[in-house]
Amino acid sequence: MDTLVTTEWLARNLNQADIAIVDSSAFLPTDGRNPVAEFAEAHIPGARFLDINQVADRSSPTPHMLPSAAEFGEAMAALGVGRDDRIIVYDNSPLRTAARGWFMFRHFGAERVAILDGGFQKWRSEGRPVESGEATPRQGRFDAREQSGEVIAKQQIMAGVEMPILDARGKARFEGSEPDPRPNVATGHIPGARNLPFSTFYREDGTLRPDSELREAFDALRIDPEAPFIASCGSGVTANSIIFVAHRLGGRHGKLYDGSWSEWGADPETPKAKGPA
Repeated sequence: MDTLVTTEWLARNLNQADIAIVDSSAFLPTDGRNPVAEFAEAHIPGARFLDINQVADRSSPTPHMLPSAAEFGEAMAALGVGRDDRIIVYDNSPLRTAARGWFMFRHFGAERVAILDGGFQKWRSEGRPVESGEATPRQGRFDAREQSGEVIAKQQIMAGVEMPILDARGKARFEGSEPDPRPNVATGHIPGARNLPFSTFYREDGTLRPDSELREAFDALRIDPEAPFIASCGSGVTANSIIFVAHRLGGRHGKLYDGSWSEWGADPETPKAKGPA
């Protein structure tokens, strides 16, 4: 199965027994939107909701940090998503948060995971069926196994890394000319980081741009998507678009700085830079 599926493909395969559809929508704190309520109002038939704010390390002060493998497996079993299912992740968010869901499933051992190109926005614009209310009951078993080497910690970056750091936030937040949406978080970026806004990868309708254009975005920064790099953003969500796109271009070495700027910018001990990279 390709890592990117069309709405047409999903419509044809909607009722296949091994298809698990997952909505992983999430929003910025300032957006004023409730993804749980929006899912209950309307979602793709048979879908279930992955709440990245709840399926997380709740003991961490940094938002939606990855949970343990045991916690993720238990949560997915409760949702009825199996590790061996063909998992189709979508969102209804301008942050393109399906990429976060894609990363989480793969990080914990699922091998057949794809993103719905264009997400719920495209599905609804085409007049395709939706349902409301709670997710349809479904059984699933997810023996989660965390994949090593895919996540990097603040301490490792502080100690010095050879890999380039790519920041998926918009230009204004990266350069520090716009305040962070989270309280008590400084402005700017990690010294030496390069700015590669996640929005670069998507068309207005939320579909992914052609591979040739995706590669051009990396080429503009003289970054090889197939070589090791670290992806960062505001809180470890939009950075996953960089990892997903690099994966489509043949890269298998993108590492997620899960704490991202919400952790780095809140720490008075970390160095910070402003202005263009």
